[in-house]
Amino acid sequence: MKNFVISCILTVGFVSGSALAGGGDPVIGKTKAAPCAACHGQDGKGIAPNYPVLAGQHADYLTHALKQYRSGERKNAIMAGFAGALSDDDIEDLAAWFGSLEGLITAER
Repeated sequence: MKNFVISCILTVGFVSGSALAGGGDPVIGKTKAAPCAACHGQDGKGIAPNYPVLAGQHADYLTHALKQYRSGERKNAIMAGFAGALSDDDIEDLAAWFGSLEGLITAER
């Protein structure tokens, strides 16, 4: 019985965590990210120091940030214009793409 209860708790936790992480498709996100490259670069590491690095960011953080830009809760005139046209699926796909990229922190640390 104890093993069954533990198994149920782990299963519910895994399913809940998976649902929160989103279901974005990084392959589709790569295609949708073409306009993002103008500022954030093809590799998501930015074209200049004043543009945020998106590569390697957690997908849930990127999802949250894009939804805040879309709603106007997070203020940036450039991002508001781009994010305002994004659907939830677009946001999930973009977050999955940029989250799948290698960030600036390397494994050497």
